[in-house]
Amino acid sequence: MKELCTFLLALTAAVFLLTACQTAQKTESTGSPAPQPQAASPKETPKETPTNTQQNTQVVKGINGWEGEIVGKPAKGSKFTKLKIGMTMKQVTKLIGQPSDQGAYITGKAWIPFYHGSDVYRHELVYKNQGRLIFASDPSGDYNSGNLITIIHNAKESGYR
Repeated sequence: MKELCTFLLALTAAVFLLTACQTAQKTESTGSPAPQPQAASPKETPKETPTNTQQNTQVVKGINGWEGEIVGKPAKGSKFTKLKIGMTMKQVTKLIGQPSDQGAYITGKAWIPFYHGSDVYRHELVYKNQGRLIFASDPSGDYNSGNLITIIHNAKESGYR
């Protein structure tokens, strides 16, 4: 009886494998395209498409060789118009004042073994009714330093992270 059960189990496994191989061969040989996903309905479309984001973003060269992004248009009378990509956090806070809120977070570069460059973490300053400023860390590891890499203009900024 044991031998019969083992034989039936082996036979079932063989049939399953042969069927799977034939199905894979048919799919490869027909060359029919994979089924296309259906288009999203108007209710499911995102509020902001990548083209809108790209149109409002400028990649600029800053001071001391830094490159960064400026997103959006400054509000009337915005303090952010005085800023330049590459400025240190101390220069920025001295020029436009202390933020409403701030915080820091680690980037993916922190997990690269033997990476000792900048941008291991980022520091974000939030200014109410102005926008957000993002700083890349400097190699010293000082969490209160870094260079400005992104200016995000937002006249409706809540002032909180």
